[in-house]
Amino acid sequence: MRLLADQDVYAMTLALLRNRGHDVSTVSEMGLSQATDLAILQTAIQDKRILLTRDRDYGGLIFARSIHGGVIYLRIAPTVLHATHDELLRVLSQYGEVELLNALVVVEAGRHRFRKITG
Repeated sequence: MRLLADQDVYAMTLALLRNRGHDVSTVSEMGLSQATDLAILQTAIQDKRILLTRDRDYGGLIFARSIHGGVIYLRIAPTVLHATHDELLRVLSQYGEVELLNALVVVEAGRHRFRKITG
């Protein structure tokens, strides 16, 4: 799975995904640390990557502007890190990359919500 990790994603999450064979680039590696949320989302879309973030503002951005891109929003805290990681891995195995490139998925400990982006 091709992912673009926002700068707020935990290093442990990045390591987990990379160790599982996912192609994970980060916002900082791409020189986008000072970029706006819109610019980061547009970069993910252009590179055909699913944006992985802990910033809930991306959901509003997608639906308010009718932007077709994939976002996985992690509702994660250190106390539920492992349970949320388990659910994230479940999401990445349950849905194909094409599905995730056109969806907003909210991942939290023990569950997730999948919302297809249409329009």
